[in-house]
Amino acid sequence: MGKKFMFALGVVLATAQAFGAVYYVAPDGNDSNAGSEKKPFATLNKANKVVCAGDTVWIRGGIYDLHDTVFYERYKMTAGILLTASGESDDNRIHYLAYPGERPIFDATNLPVAEGEEHSDGTPEGAMYTSPFVIAAKYLHLKGFDVRNTPMIHNSNSGIFIYASKHIFLEQIDSHHNAGPGFFAHDGASGGGGHLFLNCDAHDNYDPTDWQGDGENADGFGVHYQYDGDTTKFVGCRAWWNSDDGYDVLAQEFPVVVENSYAMGNGYIHYGTSKPPNGNGNGFKMGYSRNDKGRHIIKNCVAWNNVATGFYSNYTAIGSTWINNTSYKNGDRSFGMPSTLYADDERTRIAEVVPLTGDKAHVLKNNIAFPNKLSQIGTCWEKISSQDIDHYVDCPAGENNTWNLDLDLTENDFVSLDDPSMTVTGEDLSTIPGMLGPRNEDGSLPEVDFLKLKKGSRAIDKGEDVGLPFAGKAPDLGAFEYGMPASSSVAKSSSSAGKSSSSARKSSSSSKKSSAIAMQSNVIAGVQVPADVFDMQGRYLGTMPAETLRGDIAEALRVQFHVAGIYLVRHGKTIQQVTVK
Repeated sequence: MGKKFMFALGVVLATAQAFGAVYYVAPDGNDSNAGSEKKPFATLNKANKVVCAGDTVWIRGGIYDLHDTVFYERYKMTAGILLTASGESDDNRIHYLAYPGERPIFDATNLPVAEGEEHSDGTPEGAMYTSPFVIAAKYLHLKGFDVRNTPMIHNSNSGIFIYASKHIFLEQIDSHHNAGPGFFAHDGASGGGGHLFLNCDAHDNYDPTDWQGDGENADGFGVHYQYDGDTTKFVGCRAWWNSDDGYDVLAQEFPVVVENSYAMGNGYIHYGTSKPPNGNGNGFKMGYSRNDKGRHIIKNCVAWNNVATGFYSNYTAIGSTWINNTSYKNGDRSFGMPSTLYADDERTRIAEVVPLTGDKAHVLKNNIAFPNKLSQIGTCWEKISSQDIDHYVDCPAGENNTWNLDLDLTENDFVSLDDPSMTVTGEDLSTIPGMLGPRNEDGSLPEVDFLKLKKGSRAIDKGEDVGLPFAGKAPDLGAFEYGMPASSSVAKSSSSAGKSSSSARKSSSSSKKSSAIAMQSNVIAGVQVPADVFDMQGRYLGTMPAETLRGDIAEALRVQFHVAGIYLVRHGKTIQQVTVK
């Protein structure tokens, strides 16, 4: 084990001890143990019984064979792991973290699942759903593990099910090969939501025997039923080869934000070799909402090779905001914005199809549709049964998109249109280098050329300034800005806090690593907005004013937080890992 890793591990473990009690869970542990490093627990269910706000549970690597369930009475379902203990705030969470350098795998192959079909009788025997992970808590942080192979009988079972929870932070979690959604957030209880999915993957999920249909409900990520509370966000996430949709916010009446995320090949199963009869196959299905509150934001996202539509609004009653997205070679449409109307009770549908206008209209700016295959954009089909209307009318088409600018892009506008996800089937894409291949060590997205604009592309400088960082005279179209640092990169700084700012700036011009930091800092300063600061476990520490980001960031961190260690400074899609000595 290298000295650098040992130092980082020492800082992380020391930080955990400073915040609260520390427990350990291991595949060869025992729930009768004390939960120490040498005497770990065997299950997270045991850890859930003893943890308090500020505590950390280190999960050792290996396979956890989930073969027992507990009954979650509030939702009348069973769970392999049920987390109900809560933290107190965003900066006083309970942490369930993969031990550094190790990967825990929670395997549900042998998990006994519920047999109830359409109705639950309220007993464990009559339960309808089972999930390996059920979260019913507040202020948790889960990081760095796999959930896989959840079975089913009559109802699709989610890999991770979040119910009536608040501010759950899920990071670097891979939920795959489940007979249901990879992740499902059910925020119907008042005052919930506010979850963050950071650098998570959901793929190869398929529910073949669901009573509603073969492949009907296995989305990658689902967020549903929320009416108030806080906004849930997806950052750096990927969904591919899920039998239904990549991202689905059906009946989500409160905003969701998705940024810097990917959706590919949804609507396919068995590693892309076939299609289930009842899967929808949309990349980002951001609807439907029946009231005026479910306006979602989708930005810097990429959808390609999905069976149906890349970016889809699913007959919503309120438009969403779609900014700087790229849609490539989706089977049905690149962008489809169908909408409808509901009565005041938000239940009764009073129109089959009607275009949204005014404050309710979709906002579409700086998007790439390649090719320009559209639906309900510019010209919309309208049908209101009570008025016997069935004709085409004008509707908003957005601004500065490839279709507004008559840009019929070709291969010559991109660095590459070649990626394993476009051609390889019958293999696990998570093991093959490419857009959906292994992530960087920090969990960020792999850096590849696929769908990036090349020098001279007609999509460069054709966008509108929407407040996102850009290079050149104007923003580019699509998810990747030409000439900007990679959105998934993590810049690293080892600047000593003891050096003066002028000394640090001088050293910045003398090495490639420091030059990268200087360039990233200039991007941050140019936007004139603050940055969020976290420790190595993702705990929120505070905010750095924009003006402090123009000089020696390590020095600014030392002055503001007064503690040596490793900090994560996040601004938009850029994360800097800064060591303060």
